Order: sequence, then C-alpha cells, then structure tokens
Amino acid sequence: MNKEKKEREDKNMTVSRKVEREMLREDFLFRIKAKLFDDGEEVLRVKSNEIAIPVVGCEGNEDWIVITVKVPTGANKGMEPYDGYSEAESYQMKLAEKERKAKEKEEKKKRKIAKDEEVRRKKKEIADKKE
Repeated sequence: MNKEKKEREDKNMTVSRKVEREMLREDFLFRIKAKLFDDGEEVLRVKSNEIAIPVVGCEGNEDWIVITVKVPTGANKGMEPYDGYSEAESYQMKLAEKERKAKEKEEKKKRKIAKDEEVRRKKKEIADKKE
C-alpha cells in the first residue's frame, strides 16, 4: 500500500513538458538578466520570453538589444525534434555558401573591370591612331 501511495505522489509531482519548458525559459531569463545586471546593465522584461537592454553605440546613438529565450518544441505535427547541433551545422554551411557566392561575385566584378579597362585602352589606341 505504501508503495502505491508513493507512486501516486511521484506521479503528481511530475510536470508536463509545457510547464517544464516554461520553467527552463524562466530560469535562463533570470540567469541572463542577473549576469547583465551584475555587469551594470539596465535590463527590462518586455515579454514573457524577452528582455531588452538600452545601449549607446560608438557614435552616441541610443539603441536597444533584445534577447529572446525560447525552448523549441519541434516534434509536433510530423516535425522532427529540434536539434541545435544540426541547426548550427546548417547555419555554418549557409555562411560558407554565402561567402563562396560573395567571392564569385567579387571575381566576376574584377574580370568585368579588367575587360572594361581593356576595351577603353583599345578605344584610346584607335582614337590616338586617328589623330
């Protein structure tokens, strides 16, 4: 009988995934806010999952940094569970592709400039011969 009562109590002490995620989010928001506050920053809670910090840029412009903390759910409606490792890998691949495209664009621009300079040089030679 005691064992059954303990099992019921343990079951009553468990929390749903939603509540667990809310607890995790609150914990991390509190920790981030405390760290920033310890660093002398003014930290404002602006939404249930966001904090905002007023900042002044190097040119004296006033702006805000907004930090959003979320615990992705994934795995519902046929979605795969969220995987931060694969997301980071995917992001790195996107950055590498973006860098590759930028280099290609720069090379194409350099070739066009060289070609345009050659055309101008030839036109100048033709004009000089006519004189």
